Amino acid sequence: MAAEDGKKQLLHLVFGGELKKLGDNEFRDLDALDIVGIYPDYQSALTAWKSKAQASVDNAHMRYFVVHLHRLLDPESKASG
Repeated sequence: MAAEDGKKQLLHLVFGGELKKLGDNEFRDLDALDIVGIYPDYQSALTAWKSKAQASVDNAHMRYFVVHLHRLLDPESKASG
């Protein structure tokens, strides 16, 4: 699957939320998760992640993540990113 510019789409999801405990990945309130967006490549996702992470730096329990959706959609793929 190629994007309009000819490059292969490597979809990434950026989301975050407040964790129950530091060092754990269990969220305090699933209904309050912040779904930032889905991005066509890792670099775009990383830019969005950095912005959200920096904006929430005062809340130690708030964490944002980048999920490599393309790896979930096509686990056989050798694509990186």
